[in-house]
Amino acid sequence: MADIKKVQRAKKGNHKVFQELMEEEKIKLYKMAYIYMKNEDDALEVFQETVCKAFTSIKNLKDERYFSTWLTRILINTAIDLLKRKKRVIPMEREILESKMTLYQSSEKDPDLLEAVLELDEKYKTVLVLRFYKDYTVKQIAEFLDCPQGTVKTNIHRGINLLKGKLKEDCVNEQPMARFKKGNG
Repeated sequence: MADIKKVQRAKKGNHKVFQELMEEEKIKLYKMAYIYMKNEDDALEVFQETVCKAFTSIKNLKDERYFSTWLTRILINTAIDLLKRKKRVIPMEREILESKMTLYQSSEKDPDLLEAVLELDEKYKTVLVLRFYKDYTVKQIAEFLDCPQGTVKTNIHRGINLLKGKLKEDCVNEQPMARFKKGNG
């Protein structure tokens, strides 16, 4: 339970005290976000959005005794909003399938790249296909997916890193001499 005097000082604009309050609440908030989102990235996104929303609206808190409850309510609403935004991505499935065809046609020279892209989680696959195979801008993708541009950039960056790792792993695991042994057989 948050100290009422600290909450009052945070309401008056004391940023350091607000930060201390968030430190006290962060574990509880993250656990709650993780329960809703079921993955670390989304839980962190919900937590960060919750802190931002709380920071900008703490002056609207009516009763300091309910700071923790108020904060939890913000987190739950933020988590529900993110889940709704993610559900809106599902109707894109046809767009993704069309993109996969384009992806396949444009990567016939490199089937390993196609396979690696198609194995990615949906959130990475979606932004990579839209950005690099459909030539959407980050801003267009953000509007299309109804999410912040920063999230799109993060998912593009993480998707590329996952692709690099996957392709390196495949190269290391591939046995180059196997082809010659089959041919000489």
